[in-house]
Amino acid sequence: MIDACSLMPAGRMFAKEKNMGLELSGFASYLTETKHASKSTVSSYERDLRKLEKYLTEHGIYGARSVTATNLNSYILYLEKQGLSTATVSRNVASMKAFFHYEYGRRMIEKDPTEQIKAPHIQKKYPEILTVEEVEKLLEQPSDQSPKGQRDRAMLELLYGTGMRVTGLITLEWMEVNMSLGFLTCREAEKERVVPFGSQAKEALERYLSSGREALLKGRKSKYLFVNCSGECMSRQGFWKLMKLYAKKAGIRSDITPHTLRHSFAAHLVQKGADLRMVQELLGHSDLATTQIYLDMNVERIKNNYRQAHLGG
Repeated sequence: MIDACSLMPAGRMFAKEKNMGLELSGFASYLTETKHASKSTVSSYERDLRKLEKYLTEHGIYGARSVTATNLNSYILYLEKQGLSTATVSRNVASMKAFFHYEYGRRMIEKDPTEQIKAPHIQKKYPEILTVEEVEKLLEQPSDQSPKGQRDRAMLELLYGTGMRVTGLITLEWMEVNMSLGFLTCREAEKERVVPFGSQAKEALERYLSSGREALLKGRKSKYLFVNCSGECMSRQGFWKLMKLYAKKAGIRSDITPHTLRHSFAAHLVQKGADLRMVQELLGHSDLATTQIYLDMNVERIKNNYRQAHLGG
């Protein structure tokens, strides 16, 4: 835990306690050597504890030994009244808990005042996704009769069919797509992975490559798979505008982005029983915990369906 005093300059919150400079050094070593905390984590603790220090000082409380659970609960209420988000308040609570726990473990205080303090419950916010029916309507919007329509259909099919990020999609080179085997090489965030795509994306790509791409290039050369009317690489903004246009035509009211299709791709896979580690690999997540949210979403969906069926019955 962090020693708030140890993080404060001389003459501030815990100035009345002795050897606070040594405590800072000890705590910093504890964070980096024992907890392997990053510099940003230490800075975050310090910012939170400086705010706590100021509040306590203004209320005539000096030194970690003088702080009570009542003082800290009052501070939490103060943070909430400031209009801070639940996540921010929870982070501040975590900082004070870390601080006093460390102090107590070092026998600098007789009792840990945060022992019974709980952080406010954070409502888990799930990403926006489309239903399977909404995705189908969206993919039907581009016309196969024009080069631009063929390109847009192929881009949407590939985006949903692979879960790629929009940056990976627009910078995809035509040589990175293996049509016969149905996979492509995706380069995102300085990482490279091989991603398969299905028959619908393959059909849309074949249609685009057979005529649409050459019509847009007008004899020019480009290494990029998807090009605009000038024969250049598609821009993020340009594709975003196209998506909003097609979403409007499809009657989709939610404010979707290219990332919505990535989330929908992952959520629909999990709904169909796909293994979470497989989804992690397809999305290129380095941490399985990042992919876990799609499983949580599916569990919540099942719960909601059960409640509706139960109440309806």
